[in-house]
Amino acid sequence: MKARTFRRHLGESFKSLRRNGWMTFASASAVTVTLLLVGVFFVIMLNMNKFATDIENDVEIRTHIELTAKKEDKEALKKKIEEIDQVESVAYSSKEQELDHLIKTMGKDWKLYEQENPLHDVFIVKTKRPVDTPVVAKKISSFDFVDSALYGEKKVEKLFNTLKTSRNIGLVLIVGLLFTAMFLISNTIKITIFARRREIEIMKLVGATNWFIRWPFLFEGMWLGLIGAIIPIAVVAAGYYYAYDFLASRIPNQVIQPLSYSPFVYQLIGLMLLIGVIIGAWGSFISVKRFLKI
Repeated sequence: MKARTFRRHLGESFKSLRRNGWMTFASASAVTVTLLLVGVFFVIMLNMNKFATDIENDVEIRTHIELTAKKEDKEALKKKIEEIDQVESVAYSSKEQELDHLIKTMGKDWKLYEQENPLHDVFIVKTKRPVDTPVVAKKISSFDFVDSALYGEKKVEKLFNTLKTSRNIGLVLIVGLLFTAMFLISNTIKITIFARRREIEIMKLVGATNWFIRWPFLFEGMWLGLIGAIIPIAVVAAGYYYAYDFLASRIPNQVIQPLSYSPFVYQLIGLMLLIGVIIGAWGSFISVKRFLKI
């Protein structure tokens, strides 16, 4: 496309927005509503995904070492665990440290008074991928000097299945919402094009090519997407600022935290702008191609 033609199409798109004020308002409003829904849903789903990932990454295998194991046996066991491909790290916790942790967790009532510490020394094993936890735990259980390898088997497997299901449902809902947005915007733009069908018929009669007619509508759809994205971006950015401040100060568990405001919100703004432009241009293209049969 020549620069002169490009400027002409760009200018026509601006003129069309001004001439068709009410249609521009209706189309931009459709984009605003749908993008607001998309933005809010993205915030919720991506934070839920972050919480799920945090929970998964906090899963660990507590390998209880047999009481009869000597120092060299423990070192050999640690080396053997570290050689497992799926293992990311192995940390040692003595039975004294385990007792201190138990007292901090359960309260001073658990403190031993002149009694021998009955707890085991423990290797705390983290896997590279949370889903590998059951497989690694089974391997560790078969090693010598291992009393038990615990990771909350039933609860963890149920958690993994629940998180997987929620992610799949979230993905389907996001895709469905985007297609709904495209459908609504496409129908709104169809009305705009229908109102200007005589103008397009005249352009065809004087020899305008299909793409010569399509380009101004494509640009117009892109502008509608950008205009419609302004309010949703402002609402989502401001809303998440206060929501993040509220949640971050009230979630005591450091394992689970919402996505940081920066760069998450800036990435989301870029994504919403891109979605607005794409669905605006796509709506215009489909409307011109299928509705007007150019």
